[in-house]
Amino acid sequence: MVELLLPKNSRVVKGKKYKAETSNKKVKTFAIYRYDPDSNEQPRIDSYDVDLSQTGPMVLDALIKIKNDIDPTLTFRRSCREGVCGSCSMNIDGTNTLACTKYTNDVKGTINIYPLPHMPVIKDLVPDLKHVYEQYSSIEPWLKTSKKPDREIEQSPEERKELDGLYECIMCFCCSTSCPSYWWNGDKYLGPAILLQAWRWIADSRDEATDDRLDKLEDSFKLYRCHTIMNCTKTCPKGLNPAKAISKIKQKILAKN
Repeated sequence: MVELLLPKNSRVVKGKKYKAETSNKKVKTFAIYRYDPDSNEQPRIDSYDVDLSQTGPMVLDALIKIKNDIDPTLTFRRSCREGVCGSCSMNIDGTNTLACTKYTNDVKGTINIYPLPHMPVIKDLVPDLKHVYEQYSSIEPWLKTSKKPDREIEQSPEERKELDGLYECIMCFCCSTSCPSYWWNGDKYLGPAILLQAWRWIADSRDEATDDRLDKLEDSFKLYRCHTIMNCTKTCPKGLNPAKAISKIKQKILAKN
């Protein structure tokens, strides 16, 4: 007989229940993943009843309400509250998105909130992004040119338009953490977010390192683990299309060879 054991602290258990001290009908329950790697406790799901009449319309507003008034130990990232910084990316109601742009009323019943899938957890809803930023650094995300102009290198309107849908990426990693190929091969596969940024520099008419960039990406794992299942495009909170960018990289490599 074969016995399979789960890794330590990988069994999620039922946690605490924080009931609202009100009879208001606008009370909604938030079931939130809680985990502290420094403790010897299993991850748990704590439930919080929040009076929506006392907070803003977004999930982030409710999280701030919980931290300020109910449970100050709850840990999550936030910054701009405008969908610009990507700090509050998390899995809400089964979809990776931004807490600051997700309406609480968009979810019927209890709102389940987890950290981004696949990532190691620093604490509660805060994933460890060290690995993905190392991958981002590997594509050398800066302009490479031998020119030393006194002013900005100019582009035609048509050349500049090629960057639309690329520069808007806020590096929230909702797309990469929704990709099964990245779950299974994240140590080698760069993932949708990084490859979108890689294409951003390849597509830039001012960059002179296109061939070098393509050569570094031509790898069975770095690039070709993408099977275009479109999870990345479906979940992107900015409405971008990483799958399209990845396909353009493949086409560019094919044309080069």
